[in-house]
Amino acid sequence: MKRDDRPSCVFKNDKVNFRSYINEFTNDLYKAFDLSAKKIGLDSKIDDLFDGKLVNFTEDLAAWHPKYRAQYNPKKSDTFSHKMQQNELTSFYDLCARAKNIVTIGIGGSYEGPKMFLEIMDLTNTVTNFLFITGSDLSEFRMKINNIVPKDTIFIVSSKSFKTLETLTLLKEALKWSGDISKFVAITANKDEAQKHNINCIIEFDQEIGGRYSIWSEISTLFYWLNQENFNDFMAGGRQADIDLQSDEAYLKFVKNLSYSDIWLHNFNNKNSRAVLSYIWTWRSLPDYIQQLEMESLGKQPCLESDYKKTGQIIFGGYGPTAQHSYFQLLHQGTQDVCVDIVASSEDKKSLNYIQAITQSELLSKGSKDFKDLERINGNVPTNLFLIENSNTYNLGYLLATWEHRTYITASMLGINPFDQFGVTAGKIYTDKYLSDKD
Repeated sequence: MKRDDRPSCVFKNDKVNFRSYINEFTNDLYKAFDLSAKKIGLDSKIDDLFDGKLVNFTEDLAAWHPKYRAQYNPKKSDTFSHKMQQNELTSFYDLCARAKNIVTIGIGGSYEGPKMFLEIMDLTNTVTNFLFITGSDLSEFRMKINNIVPKDTIFIVSSKSFKTLETLTLLKEALKWSGDISKFVAITANKDEAQKHNINCIIEFDQEIGGRYSIWSEISTLFYWLNQENFNDFMAGGRQADIDLQSDEAYLKFVKNLSYSDIWLHNFNNKNSRAVLSYIWTWRSLPDYIQQLEMESLGKQPCLESDYKKTGQIIFGGYGPTAQHSYFQLLHQGTQDVCVDIVASSEDKKSLNYIQAITQSELLSKGSKDFKDLERINGNVPTNLFLIENSNTYNLGYLLATWEHRTYITASMLGINPFDQFGVTAGKIYTDKYLSDKD
């Protein structure tokens, strides 16, 4: 192997084998970024996150998703997290056990996390039918409930504020269809708002949990009910990533490398877009999840004091084998400046998905001398390859928490708050204003 073909960064433990093919991001550049990190007190900012300090400085809140991972106790059968009460859990279990259809209503973090969980589970032996409805187009609701009946159906309505217009529109329609408020569960950080709709079974989580980080909270209670062992593993994987960030220098350098190279590619190499591609079928919704995590956390106005004026990249992606037959043409031969994250499982190295992930990573980053003229492959596409040792829920938790750490360090370097979302809120305010004016 030629020196230029070697990964620019490698990291390996018993959960992930990481290779980065960003040849121009040298060790000297890493050191330069690390000096900047020391100037802004990055280590202290990481400590603040885990110590429960007010890292959400525009809303005067802490960010408690690491706290949820740290406090979660799988040995307690009567608790989901520190706020769950026995009667709430019992009531929820009872409703789920008697239902033939479980319909989840939610949007954003209230949708992406639960949907991804359901996709990774083997539900072939269950008689329960699971449906997700998001958005406010009632055509979606009517089409999805077309073949089910109210008496066999419960609704889980998830919303942090319980003021989300799309969710409340669907709730109103679902109540009209069901006619039975006792078959509704609310999962929210705003119990008072949920009670206004006469919902009795209310599962509450903390205001300090951001919507796009809520997968670690009671938002995932359905998954907890379906498979407590898998959920325990998921939380444990996330917790291990937290421990590694605070105690494992090699892991910390790995996450810093991800963040530093993201900033460098965007600010100094015009790489405004990044494709996130999963070559794991059960993790096919991972790119959607990452899209919200990164773009909602990093899509902010730059800090005046920051050396870096370009903040969040545009994140797109999908299931790798499908994407190869849609937009990989642009990645290989187009004129757009993009970079790529590929996630694959190495548990079966003879599988086509694994082989495709490996070969596509090499082709994107190195190009090929086998093709000439119009067939020439660009190469030199900055590519990160995450090879997961096993696509279980423990490793999913580890990877998601790692991606959160990547996002948090990037935000710290940019001088922005990754926990607010005033751009999202503005759209809600203007919609409410328009509706009020119409009234």
